[in-house]
Amino acid sequence: MLHPDQFEVNEAWIVFKLNDEPIHTNTDGDFIFLALIDAASYFLLCFVPLPLKQAELTQVESSRFLEDGYVHKHRWPEKLIIDTGQPATFLAAEAESRGIEVLRGPADHFQPIVGEAQLTFRMQFGGG
Repeated sequence: MLHPDQFEVNEAWIVFKLNDEPIHTNTDGDFIFLALIDAASYFLLCFVPLPLKQAELTQVESSRFLEDGYVHKHRWPEKLIIDTGQPATFLAAEAESRGIEVLRGPADHFQPIVGEAQLTFRMQFGGG
């Protein structure tokens, strides 16, 4: 299990799903939302919708996702931790191109850090 006390602010960002069940829209289909959080501070840097029909973020979306996090911190983290269950080939490549070490781990290990953000999202938007 990861705990915020293991990290310094901006040492590690975690990529995780905000919702387990898809959010349905009438016009654009079903989505999950990927989020980026600072592991030490619980600061939610950004989130992005990912259509269910699309397995992972594209290269352009991955770059934009990381840059949206950078806007808040004005520096890159040392590590990017990604759920092993989330395809992230482009995201990992984009992070590595910026000198960020990419680590993978099971989603349940992130719960002490990401659980509150997931709960808040579910209360606001659903997604089980």
